[in-house]
Amino acid sequence: MLQHVFIVSDGTGRTAEQLLKAALVQFEFTKVQTYIRPDVRSEEQVYEIISDAHKINGIVIHTIVSRKLRHLILEQGRLHDLRTIDMMGPLLARLSHQFENIPSEKPGIFNKLNKAYFQRIRAVEYTLRHDDGQRTQELDKADIVLLGVSRTFKTPLSFYMAHKGWSVANVPIILDMPLPDSVFKLPPERVICLTTYSRRLTELRRIRDRHLGGFTGKYSDQTHIQKELNYARRIFRMYPNWTIINVTHKPIEEISSEILINLREKRIKKLE
Repeated sequence: MLQHVFIVSDGTGRTAEQLLKAALVQFEFTKVQTYIRPDVRSEEQVYEIISDAHKINGIVIHTIVSRKLRHLILEQGRLHDLRTIDMMGPLLARLSHQFENIPSEKPGIFNKLNKAYFQRIRAVEYTLRHDDGQRTQELDKADIVLLGVSRTFKTPLSFYMAHKGWSVANVPIILDMPLPDSVFKLPPERVICLTTYSRRLTELRRIRDRHLGGFTGKYSDQTHIQKELNYARRIFRMYPNWTIINVTHKPIEEISSEILINLREKRIKKLE
């Protein structure tokens, strides 16, 4: 399978190109098409490159000196579910620390220059602490809040997206129990509602029921499941600006991709 790699630089791009060639020697059976984008100095150029890379599922490797543009590449790459590799930021951070020179005098520079790494750590930590309806008073700090009845993939989806740098909370919907007030105070684009078909959910819950020894009560009863789903859908319909995604027979990667598409579309509408 052909891999597409975008080399992005505020100079000629030769440094990154040479490093990439040296690395690719170790992958002799991998076919790679490279696209060099030199003299990148503006946000508009970054948006265009990320858009082009997204169309062909490319990887973005960059040697950008500007912290602002490095952060923009990270942010847009994350939003478009693209892998980005910062070759310059970590090196600048290490040298600044070693030389004890400007800009190392600025507090937290190593954290800032390695934003991708620390962002993933923070995202995973947040998601761990806010799984399955925990600490709902802190939902305002989430990038994404997932709502859904049990076994609609809230937890695995949360951690999949957390490892991509998104702080995700998930809140279960339980029949006839109101959602926490903090959910309704969130910007609507952050709220993702997960639903499925009752027959498929019954199959999943019966597997879970057998695993637990059959002591789950109505948990896997299809009539009860249909009531739960209807209750959840009534809540979802009350807030038309929330995003609803049917997760039936979809892998986690596909659900995540749908969420990101919706986030991008809503951000574009905000800017219009």
